[in-house]
Amino acid sequence: MNVRKVNYKQKDAPYEFTRSLKQTGFSILTHHPIDKSLIDKVYLEWKDFFSSNLKDKYLFDPIKQDGYFPFLTENAKGHSLKDLKEFYHIYPWGRYPKEISDATEILYKQLLELTSTLLGWIQEETPEKVKSNFSVPLNEMIIDSKTNLLRIIHYPPLDGNEKDGAIRGAAHEDINLITVLVAGTQPGLQVKDINESWHDVSCDPGCLAINTGDMLQEASGGYFPSTTHQIVNPGNNIKNISRYSMPLFLHPRDSVQLSDKYTAREYLDERLMEIGLKD
Repeated sequence: MNVRKVNYKQKDAPYEFTRSLKQTGFSILTHHPIDKSLIDKVYLEWKDFFSSNLKDKYLFDPIKQDGYFPFLTENAKGHSLKDLKEFYHIYPWGRYPKEISDATEILYKQLLELTSTLLGWIQEETPEKVKSNFSVPLNEMIIDSKTNLLRIIHYPPLDGNEKDGAIRGAAHEDINLITVLVAGTQPGLQVKDINESWHDVSCDPGCLAINTGDMLQEASGGYFPSTTHQIVNPGNNIKNISRYSMPLFLHPRDSVQLSDKYTAREYLDERLMEIGLKD
């Protein structure tokens, strides 16, 4: 399975990026404008945050979906076992830990600006017969969205007491339009091909992995596949130490019509119930 590495600065980047999403649902972006030193600083601050009891002050709001989600809170769609992770939801309107500097806010804004460009690339390179079904251009869908989400994830080391079959991130597809994933601090991301085989996704420090979500698959009538992926447990080349990652889940504003069947809000609410985050 060939997940392409695309140089953001190359002239053919929009074409190669979109082609990789069409063929595999994933693309690796290099030479992008996000500063690696900023990423490193954000990771370091959240490492300290997750290791303290201060996180419990920000326990998540089940209605607003912001704040801290404790270990064993979320399960993937179709799975009963909870993922071996804890995480924090950052929204522009949500609670922001006072123990964290503004570096995370800066990173959020920079990633959001980048994703607007990437959606423009996809819009430009999508065949007319496909994008004629978009209710509005892709990069306009996110204007005034209140649900663009930066999730800071901590996967703790395994201690041997995990339930049989439990893994860090069970096989799933993302709900949103596209996900921009800042390279994790350890390997573990895998993607499934059309033959049901799993492949490691190599993402060097400082690179970004971008994948298609269910909403883009829905809006494009299946032209862009929402590819199944997972985070595997330590073993082989993966050390049994903490792993951190930061995906930005890019969502349309609630009123955007994804298809004849769903608005963005309707689709999101249905999926949140399926993964146990909403009643």
